[in-house]
Amino acid sequence: MARLLRRRAPFSPTNRLQTLFLSLSILLSLRLASGAPILLGAEREEIGGGELFLDILRDDAVSRIHQLGKVSDADNYLERTFFSPASLKAAILIQNWMEDAGLRTWVDYMGNIHGRVEAVNATAEALLIGSHMDTVIDAGMYDGSLGIICAISALKVLKVYGMLGKLSRPVEVIAFSDEEGVRFQTTFLGSAAMAGILPAAALNITDKSGIKVQDALFANSFDSTEENFAKVKYDSESVYGYVEVHIEQGPVLESLAYPLGVVKGIAGQTRLKVIVEGSQGHAGTVPMFMRRDPMVAASELIVLLESLCRHPQNFLNYNKQYDGVPAESFAGLVCTVGEISCWPSASNVIPGQVYFTVDIRAMDDITREVILSQFSKRVKEKCESRMVNCTIEHKHNANAAHSDKDLSLRLRKAVRSAMSRTPWGLEEDVPMLMSGAGHDAMAMSHLTRVGMLFVRCRGGVSHSPDEHVMADDIWAAGLALLRFLEMNVLC
Repeated sequence: MARLLRRRAPFSPTNRLQTLFLSLSILLSLRLASGAPILLGAEREEIGGGELFLDILRDDAVSRIHQLGKVSDADNYLERTFFSPASLKAAILIQNWMEDAGLRTWVDYMGNIHGRVEAVNATAEALLIGSHMDTVIDAGMYDGSLGIICAISALKVLKVYGMLGKLSRPVEVIAFSDEEGVRFQTTFLGSAAMAGILPAAALNITDKSGIKVQDALFANSFDSTEENFAKVKYDSESVYGYVEVHIEQGPVLESLAYPLGVVKGIAGQTRLKVIVEGSQGHAGTVPMFMRRDPMVAASELIVLLESLCRHPQNFLNYNKQYDGVPAESFAGLVCTVGEISCWPSASNVIPGQVYFTVDIRAMDDITREVILSQFSKRVKEKCESRMVNCTIEHKHNANAAHSDKDLSLRLRKAVRSAMSRTPWGLEEDVPMLMSGAGHDAMAMSHLTRVGMLFVRCRGGVSHSPDEHVMADDIWAAGLALLRFLEMNVLC
């Protein structure tokens, strides 16, 4: 335990200064003997650079994030999807790092990687900390990976300084197998299965190659029967709460010049696939007035969606309400068409079919439902006027999730305490943010109470190779999580 303190050369108390140092050493020794945690709890002048754990929380963490950033299924950009070859390589790395931090590891039937350390009280509810190891296509290296690595790093500090055996409750780190939903077009496969909200029918969802989720699991020696699938679900009575560290993916923290923020809640999300079918024909022989062109109809629908989401006030009635929803509820509403495809996709052919995806997000679930209802109604009207057939497929729906007030308060205290011990010495109140991006915490909120910590990212850029988090901000996140563990989990 003496390693917790900055090492000093031996001395004898021959003057007042040395006597003072001796008194401090005795005091600290008594604190150690009493079992009082002092990792970050000592006065700032008693903590040197070594006690801020730069090597583990910053240098090692940054190195590991960069390692994961090179594990990709593509040669020229980062892509790591559910049970791809790269995801399996990443899982091995993460599992090794968990074991290096002193955690017992295993993989569940949905491919989630678990690392757990037990507590003095074997029956205590477990604190879960996690994020996802999959990525979008042409991704940045911090989305998901940052949260996993920060959690492992914080626990490694406890291991190095002999504190893992002094936990009041078990702590479990989880690297979820799929959050982005790129391969199977449905998000939160890993966390939703664990939270018990993913139906067994999800095993039959197919990717673009016709491979089912169940097939992908079987191909990698996972016996994903419905019986085993049910075993992924956790018992809510065995869980204390879930905490997730994640890059902000927005510009607010950077604008506030603050490295960390606590999340108040996560916007609800709906994903659609809109299929427009018309008459395929020769580009040179079918007169314009005789065409049933699905591309033109799809274009009008996309513009309609933008108008509906960008200027919802244009659809408000005289009470400044829209279908009973106050105008202010539409703040934060965003809608995106992220993918579009046509068949047969030839320059001299009028398309026969076009499909595009729709992503609708709002902080208020009723707002999202109103927009969805109005968009669906207007799709029908537009398609009838264009004499094309339109189908809307619902691919994903997640209600807004609100962070637990108690966990959020504890996270804010941990951030303030950690920041006061850094060279920055930030004294400002910790920002409270809403998240427009979906996170595994949304799914986990169906299992237990959740709390989230956001980390500043450059320019608010994410889902891009330009995504970047400063090394010192990664360090700050690790310190805050370590302080959270010290304040809430150490005996």
